[in-house]
Amino acid sequence: MVRASAGAACPKLARLAALNHLEGAEFLAGVPGTLGGALAMNAGCHGSQTWDFVRSVTTIDRAGLLRERVPADFEIAYRHVALRGDTLLGSDEWFVGASFAFTPGDGARARQRIRELLAQRIATQPLGLPNAGSVFRNPDGDHAARLIEAAGLKGHSIGGARLSEKHANFIVNPGARASAADIEALIEHARNAVWLKFGVELVPEVRIVGEAMSQAAPAPMGLRGGLA
Repeated sequence: MVRASAGAACPKLARLAALNHLEGAEFLAGVPGTLGGALAMNAGCHGSQTWDFVRSVTTIDRAGLLRERVPADFEIAYRHVALRGDTLLGSDEWFVGASFAFTPGDGARARQRIRELLAQRIATQPLGLPNAGSVFRNPDGDHAARLIEAAGLKGHSIGGARLSEKHANFIVNPGARASAADIEALIEHARNAVWLKFGVELVPEVRIVGEAMSQAAPAPMGLRGGLA
């Protein structure tokens, strides 16, 4: 069992587990960000998800009350975690830490797996440019990047924001010139194009907080409300 705070970096937990001869956490080395975000979104890659290994979490509410909760208290799905009876975790409670159960095993093998996963990530994702990770959830039986590329949008730009030529499900910000409105407009443009060409609704896995989009084109009927 490993206890970690929500502010801990996901790759740090992966390395800590491997150094203590635990296996299962290797995928977290490829999750950019902290465990709080990974818990809130059930982040995952390479066939594993964060909540596969969660045994308990600590949350805090607006009054400062700490609670210990277990997975059964939540609705957990692909890139979705909600407190049962609530619309979205974050409206009333936030994660401050969690306990994870990994499998005792071969630490050297786990470290080698981490190296392999990181090499794969470097080879396939635009890590040399500012970005916020993958933008859309993968639809059932398909990949958002494939649909975006098939819609002819790989490399498409709005303002300073661009759909990466290396991985179409990443929006990059070369030269740090993109505004938030550029990025939101590009998200909506990609959603609209994929919907019109394939009839598939791309659902963002990023959460946009703040004012509504000011420069993005209106979404077609049925595509509104996907951003939180």
